Amino acid sequence: MTRYSLIPHPDHPPLAVRGATVDLRVTDPLGVLLSYTIEGQEAVVWPDRASPVRTDELWRTTCFELFLMFDDEEHYVEFNLSPSGAWAAYAFDGYRDAMSDLPRDLVPRVERTATGVEAACDLSGLPHGELLMSLTAVIEETGGRRSFWALEHPPGAPDFHHRDCFAARLPAPARP
Repeated sequence: MTRYSLIPHPDHPPLAVRGATVDLRVTDPLGVLLSYTIEGQEAVVWPDRASPVRTDELWRTTCFELFLMFDDEEHYVEFNLSPSGAWAAYAFDGYRDAMSDLPRDLVPRVERTATGVEAACDLSGLPHGELLMSLTAVIEETGGRRSFWALEHPPGAPDFHHRDCFAARLPAPARP
């Protein structure tokens, strides 16, 4: 297991949330378990529990995300994981280019925990080997304030798709 600390975007600081970390564990050659811990979560707006269905625009409220970029540093995928249980997965040919739904046979499992959110993602169908990784969160607080959390932020407005956000590496999975 590896722990990552997220930092809020300087132009969109949180009000009461004091920190966000992600514990990542590779569960098998085709999956990861992400445990997002939020300090100050009593101020977070948590979406109501819903069916675990593919849903667009989850980032408009509290949402947790995983981005993985391939060796060519152009193609990447994005997983959106809502505390409601809703999810989305997208593939891109380049920076915000040619977005399409990423087919998933196994629906990501997303659950609220006492400290935040836990999400299990199936990575089957993605290239084998080490991948560039970005872990992010949009956290909405009571009153509508949203903060944008990432491992690193590029200059300017929050942009989780920017290459600068891919500041970690997901190790190559062990072969069975």
